[in-house]
Amino acid sequence: MGELIGLIIFGAIIGALARLFMKGEQPIGVLWTIILGVLGALAGYWITGLVGVDDTKGIDWIRWIVSIILSVVFISIYLSMRGKKR
Repeated sequence: MGELIGLIIFGAIIGALARLFMKGEQPIGVLWTIILGVLGALAGYWITGLVGVDDTKGIDWIRWIVSIILSVVFISIYLSMRGKKR
């Protein structure tokens, strides 16, 4: 249960950071920010594991950066699929 809560908190942080780096307003709610942040974090950790980025001492900046970039991509895809409301 603790891992799930940690994943949700980490996803919220990654999703919020991703939205800060995006231009303009992103009309998505907190729930979608968390979901897409979690997806970006999981994909980021998976990809960095594939290319051989091992655990580092202290903050693992490479994994954070890749996770944020992937969250930006996921949020952009979500917004383009959702379209604009009139």
